[in-house]
Amino acid sequence: MNFLRGVMGGQAAGPQPSGAETIQKLCDRVASSTLLEDRRDAVRALKSLSKKYRMEVGTQAMDHLINILQTDRSDSEILGYALDTLYNIICNDEEEEQDEAAQKQADDLGAQFTEQFVQDPEHVTLLLALLEEFDFHVRWPGVKLLTALLKNQCVQVQGIILVSPMGVSRLMDLLADSREVIRNDGLLLLQQLTKSNAAIQKIVAFENAFERLLDIITEEGSSDGGIVVEDCLLLLVNLLKNNSSNQNFFKEGSYIQRMKPWFEVGDDNSGWSAQKVTNLHLMLQLVRVMVSPVNSPGATASCQKSMYQCGLLQQLCTILMATGVPADILTETINTVSEVIRGSQVNQDYFASVNAPSNPPRPAIVVLLMSMVNERQPFVLRCAVLYCFQCFLYKNQKGQGEIVATLLPSTIDANSISAGQLLCGGLFSVDSLSNWCAAVALAHALQDNLTQKEQLLRVQLATSLGKPPVSLLQQCTNILSQGDKIVRRGSKVQTRVGLLMLLCTWINNCPIAVTHFLHNQENVPFLTAQISENLGEDERLVQGLCALLLGICIYYNDNSLENYTKEKLKQLIEKRIGKENFVEKLGFITKHELYSRAAQKPQPVFPSPEQMLFDHEFTKLVKELEGVITKAVHKSSEDEKKEEEVKKTLEQHDNIVTQYKELIREQDAQIQELKEQVASMSSQNEQMQTTVTQQLAQIQQHKDQYNILKLKLGKDFTYHGDSSQVNGLQTEELTQLREEVEELRKQHTLLQTQLHDKDALINTLVSKCLEALRSQVESQSAEINQMKTERQELLRRAEAGVNIILSESRAELEQQLASATSTVAILQTEQAKLQTEVQESKKEQDDLLMLLADQDQKIHSLKQKLKDLGETVHNQYYNFH
Repeated sequence: MNFLRGVMGGQAAGPQPSGAETIQKLCDRVASSTLLEDRRDAVRALKSLSKKYRMEVGTQAMDHLINILQTDRSDSEILGYALDTLYNIICNDEEEEQDEAAQKQADDLGAQFTEQFVQDPEHVTLLLALLEEFDFHVRWPGVKLLTALLKNQCVQVQGIILVSPMGVSRLMDLLADSREVIRNDGLLLLQQLTKSNAAIQKIVAFENAFERLLDIITEEGSSDGGIVVEDCLLLLVNLLKNNSSNQNFFKEGSYIQRMKPWFEVGDDNSGWSAQKVTNLHLMLQLVRVMVSPVNSPGATASCQKSMYQCGLLQQLCTILMATGVPADILTETINTVSEVIRGSQVNQDYFASVNAPSNPPRPAIVVLLMSMVNERQPFVLRCAVLYCFQCFLYKNQKGQGEIVATLLPSTIDANSISAGQLLCGGLFSVDSLSNWCAAVALAHALQDNLTQKEQLLRVQLATSLGKPPVSLLQQCTNILSQGDKIVRRGSKVQTRVGLLMLLCTWINNCPIAVTHFLHNQENVPFLTAQISENLGEDERLVQGLCALLLGICIYYNDNSLENYTKEKLKQLIEKRIGKENFVEKLGFITKHELYSRAAQKPQPVFPSPEQMLFDHEFTKLVKELEGVITKAVHKSSEDEKKEEEVKKTLEQHDNIVTQYKELIREQDAQIQELKEQVASMSSQNEQMQTTVTQQLAQIQQHKDQYNILKLKLGKDFTYHGDSSQVNGLQTEELTQLREEVEELRKQHTLLQTQLHDKDALINTLVSKCLEALRSQVESQSAEINQMKTERQELLRRAEAGVNIILSESRAELEQQLASATSTVAILQTEQAKLQTEVQESKKEQDDLLMLLADQDQKIHSLKQKLKDLGETVHNQYYNFH
């Protein structure tokens, strides 16, 4: 202990040992002391020296400190000192002000010691096990140490934790710690742990992280909360950004609905704290993560729908129109609303209905456009409004039509400001940034919408008093050609690029607009002059866009203007510019340094107004057109003619194929109808067969009854004959005989009645069956003949040039025809069989009549015997016929 007191500052005589020597002695003490108290004091001394002598402690003591963590698990105090010491030598203290060189040296030192610590994965596993200790002096420094390790060697430590059993679950338990300092540092640890690792992000999400984090945000006061809310939001962004699985889990768990209260603002929004601004900014960023354009379209659409249904979009629009909201929050809210409505028709329709709280009320779109074309507004705000307008029109033909309609003469209201008027005002302003923004916004109103491109050709502008109005298309080209004569604030190149992008979008895939553009005799000479000149570096982009515009005029030219047909324009390029030079100038667009930046994502983000040159949607248009224009310029007139002929041939073939498809559809319908009829006839045939079978069974039953009666009568006659010869007939026997004869007469009468009824029914059924079969066979024969005729027609036309296309259909029809023919044959066979059964029934009926005649004869004989016995026989009992 005296030794330690000397080390810690006692006034010992003689020369003082150096820091390295002192640390070496302390390390020896840690390694060799058998008493826990001595080791604890030595580790405490190392901790006090670890910041000043970071290199020496880290180099000499790290192994001893790790050994303490492994062997002295029962003493929380020494564990806490060891963990604090390791933290001091590994962590790069960013709070102390250091020059750049010293900071870099410190960072390198931290990375070196971190690599040494994690070289053995068991060290990280040991640290995870220590985090299960509830003691504050162990758990808190353990959390800080693991966070420092993740900052210095994130990927390697993430891999160790990922394969460690229950590693992530142990860290998630930190969020449930009742001690706020541990919970808050646990948030920082999870932020580092979840960076750029989708597997860990998924595990954390399924450990109920969303529920816990949202509960903490609510407990801490939502947007009015402190730094803890910020940390929770940063962790949520880590878990959700570019992770479709977690995004889906967040949406399915109804957590989007819990975000709505975050954005409730009051009437007085002045005096927001910096922390509230930061929190709200992160909350808006979290909403954008869920509906980002880089997500899959299906997931984005589902989240957009949920945000509208729960009222989140409505709440964001409230912030948008509120007063006193800080500028950066307003800008981010505009960007957030943009992505919530982008491509969602329901959300876009709702946004179109939002009005600003002004007198009279104005649409939110109009108020935002007023900010966009106002040069006094902040640049980032103007970019956000442009993005919002682009998202409102994205895949929204209804919205495009509404914007263009505000420019048409029939819908202009002189007493109110419309979106179209603001766009025209920005387009012809002296501020180049307003020109560019208005041109791009108007181009989005025409994107992939041929109807609105043609409608916009009707727009007429009054340039000055006493002069006739000119079309909007003409005025754009006038400004383009006279750009050098107009005094502007900002970049002239920016104005010209904006107008050229608008014109290219306008006339693309619209031959009528191309014709209107070429009808002005000055346009083509201006374009060729711009392309052929050798201009400076700044003007090369303008040359490329002029080449693109001229190329569109060639590619979508319908040759309606004699002076500017496709062939004449290509000849003009060859003479004035040169084909190779033209293609080279066209390539200037994609080679521009700002082109690739704009092509990355839809949101217009630019470091400065001067770099605002390309629009994202326009870069896609350039990519689509560059190749086809290059081919179109290089094609000769003969190639053009051949291509036209091929197109015509293909169109003819397409027409023929369409006709055959229609014919085949009709025949399919007819065949289906015939199949249904055949099925109906088969059902009727089965019913008839069942009826005939029942009739035959009844006839057989009658035959059996007749045979039984015949046998009984034979026995009675024999008995009565013998009795009369021996002793004469007694009274009882005569009575019984009369009763039997009476019963026999009744049965005979009933049998005859039933026989007549069955005979009539058989004849009726036979006639109906024959009639139905005959009509069906005739109908089938007529349809078969018609199908044969159509098949012959198909074969004749197929030989003219579509033999391959119709072969499968013809085979199918022949198969169906064969099937129908087979069905008719089956029906005819059934008819013949039925006729045979009817003939057999008639023959059996004749036999039955013969038997009845024999019965009648025997009854007559019996009557005669009764008379011989002296009995009175009434004739009515024996009137069988």
